[in-house]
Amino acid sequence: MTIRTILVDDEKLAIQGLQLRLEKYPDVEIIDTCSNGREAIRKIKTEKPDLVFLDIQMPGFDGFSVVKGVMEIEPPLFVFVTAYQEHAVRAFEANAVNYLMKPVDEAKLDDTLARVRQRISEKRSADEAEKLKTVLAEVAPDAVDAMPEESDPNADRYEKLINIKDRGQIFRIDVDSIEHIEAAGDYMCIRTADNSLILRETMKDLERRLDPRVFQRVHRSTIVNLNQVRQVKPHTNGECFLVLDSGAQVKVSRSYRDVIARFVH
Repeated sequence: MTIRTILVDDEKLAIQGLQLRLEKYPDVEIIDTCSNGREAIRKIKTEKPDLVFLDIQMPGFDGFSVVKGVMEIEPPLFVFVTAYQEHAVRAFEANAVNYLMKPVDEAKLDDTLARVRQRISEKRSADEAEKLKTVLAEVAPDAVDAMPEESDPNADRYEKLINIKDRGQIFRIDVDSIEHIEAAGDYMCIRTADNSLILRETMKDLERRLDPRVFQRVHRSTIVNLNQVRQVKPHTNGECFLVLDSGAQVKVSRSYRDVIARFVH
């Protein structure tokens, strides 16, 4: 698998440095470089790369403007490169695979490319499956009707452990031990039975990492581990509370009351 890649940065030395770091990855093919946002949009639309390393701070069209500018096509995967930590949250909100701080750390680059390979592999597998179903529908429609439904073709891609840097320490949290997650501004509060940790990540991005069969949104700002639910307590106005293993109670708003249906047999 070759990852066709474009590098975008208004600083020539930054592009050269990233080119040198990417030389050790034989599956990464740099097909072009761009020095500004407008050029990047044109190249992305014509070259259709798999991956774009995109500087955020550029005169005129910044990195986020580039992302918006290619939304009319099937966009590539984006990795934002920035010298400013405060851009990290917006990078995740823009559905970036990751963001890298300048100067680029080799270990972080290794991790980023591993994520890229996984995303590309999942997409290609899904595309091939859809093509196969289309062909079968034309030549053997009975076979399509007889095909069993897949429970979740991407089940293995969900996180089993989450690394959380909190209070100067790195905690490795078993996902199954998480009771619920609460949004607090730009942060997520990860609650287990015996600990509460702060993770700087958007709820939207965190949801992508968790198995939706287990972790469900029950409120605009709350995700709950359904395996930790031991009791459902009705409340007023169509709302209710979920009682978790630890005894903690989480409110389910009316907008998410369909989640309760899976507890009713």
